[in-house]
Formats: sequence, C-alpha cells, structure tokens
Amino acid sequence: MRVDGRKFDELRPIKVIRNFQKFAAGSVLIEFGETKVICSATIEDKVPAFLKNSKSGWVTSEYSLLPGSTSDRTARDSTQGKISGRSQEIQRMIGRALRAVVDLKALGEKTIWLDCDVIQADGGTRTAAVTGAWLALFDALLTLDRKNKKFPITDFLAAVSVGIVNEHVLLDLDYSEDSHASVDLNLVLTGQARIVEIQGTAELEPFDFSILQEILNMAQKGIFQLVRIQQDFAGEFFHNLLTVKGFNDSVPE
Repeated sequence: MRVDGRKFDELRPIKVIRNFQKFAAGSVLIEFGETKVICSATIEDKVPAFLKNSKSGWVTSEYSLLPGSTSDRTARDSTQGKISGRSQEIQRMIGRALRAVVDLKALGEKTIWLDCDVIQADGGTRTAAVTGAWLALFDALLTLDRKNKKFPITDFLAAVSVGIVNEHVLLDLDYSEDSHASVDLNLVLTGQARIVEIQGTAELEPFDFSILQEILNMAQKGIFQLVRIQQDFAGEFFHNLLTVKGFNDSVPE
C-alpha cells in the first residue's frame, strides 16, 4: 500500500469545481488529491501574425506555480525578468496537447488562452493542468455563436503520471513518490486512446520495453477514468458532438 492508502493503479481523488472564476469564458479548479490548479480559458478575436487572414484559430497556454503553492515560496516569473525553463516547457506542452483535439479552422480567427495556475503543488501539476485545461476550453467554446458551425473540439483529452518507486509501478504520483521515483513518465491521450505526448525518463537506471508497456497500460487505465469525468462534465452535449471509441476495447484489464 502507498502512503495515502491507494492501490498501485489507483488515481488520487479527483475533484472539479466548475465556473471557478467570474470573468473567464470557461474556468475550473481541478484537484488531483492535494494538487490544485486553476484553469481558465479566455477568447480573443485575433490570432498571431503568422495566422492572419488564414481563417484558422489558435490555442495556447500559460502556466505558473504561484507563491505559496510549494513548501518554499516560489517567486513569480515576473519578478525574475523571464519565464522559468520549467514553466515554459509545461505551457508549451499544454498548448500543443489541446491543439491536438481542436479543429482550428472551425474555431475561426480567434485565439483561446488557457491559463493554468498552480495554487497547491503535490506532484502531477502538468497532468492536472492538461486535464483541467480541456474542461475550461470546453466551457469557453460553449459561449461562442455556433450557427451552422462545427463545434471546434474533436475529442476528449487527459493526462496522468506513472512512475516506478521501490520497484513498483505506481499511477498518479504525489510529490513524496515522484521525488523518489526511479522512472517518471507523463502520458497524454485523446478520448479515442490515441497518443498525443509521452514524456518519460529513467532517473537512475535504464529500463526495458516490458516495463514501458506496463507503465503505458497503467497510464491508459488512469486516463480512461479521467475521460469518464470529462464525459460527465460535458453531459448531454457530449452525446451529440463527441464520441469515445478507443478505450472500451483497448484498455487492458
């Protein structure tokens, strides 16, 4: 058993508070156990210069650890004069992950900003941010006038971490586990179980392909549960516009 009593293949308790911010087009507070991230979506009627007159939209992200989110105070990027390398890496990951499930032509010449601010960090902030950003994006797009227009989201999207700690493969690591993991991997999948991104590394010793397959199988099962939460979030709208085809047959028992 793990420190918090979970089974090896068990997610932390997931909680979503919808419409967390008054002025955002879409916003949620998403919690993966003690990790808490505010994800908000803002719509701008303009696009980056390279997309002008393209009739195509854009989805991008900003990510930050807020002061007080970690045991030692995390300084704001603005006071450092530059975005930290870690923040830059994660916000790029969030943006490209969400673009994988958005029809940018259907969006039109609009930019969706997804701001992911960690108010409490206990491991898995980037995976919580990806999963929560999809929820915020979904609600934001519901506010657009869709007369005779295709809904821009094409699929669900969620992410989870898996690691090896004390020779055990564990799903959804908290900080105490992540800081001692010999292998650390983040997986982003669509609702049809298609891979968007894999980030993985051996922190100590290299590992073989059989272990990788075990890690991916466990991650897939965890993401399946997160997608179910997104399905419930989307409600009746999901039944009309979104489908999940990949998991029922492909998730290992």
